[in-house]
Amino acid sequence: MLFLIFQLGQDRYALDARELLEILPLAQIKRLPHAPTGIAGLLDYHGVLLPVIDLSALTLGRSAAERISTRMIVVEMANGRRFALIAERANELLQREATDFTEPEVTVDAAPYLGSVTRDARGIVQWITPQKLFSPAVYESLFHQMEVAA
Repeated sequence: MLFLIFQLGQDRYALDARELLEILPLAQIKRLPHAPTGIAGLLDYHGVLLPVIDLSALTLGRSAAERISTRMIVVEMANGRRFALIAERANELLQREATDFTEPEVTVDAAPYLGSVTRDARGIVQWITPQKLFSPAVYESLFHQMEVAA
């Protein structure tokens, strides 16, 4: 399996490349007033409006730094809904089998998106499940707000 590696602070995380539609440079987005923490706004993706989630804002409480290596990653969920993630230092790939990842000894109930871990020469990498970033109710609210903004 192929994974896209990105960073949140100093820690490295992985996204399964099979869930990714496209990796884009940072683009201008429309902000959504009163959106939940981590919701950066809307992206015009080939004529379709997609909600944008800033992973740094969601997890670290600060917006992602505008760097050359900061990317917008378009993800498609199993139900066909799409959204974009803003991720810092999203410029590395990792080849691993799912069996190379192990469950961590410590889990965080407030962060169900944090999955199993693996190691490489640079340290620990944790698998992120984008569909678990928010509860189903927040996802429904997010997509509803997106449709209203359109």
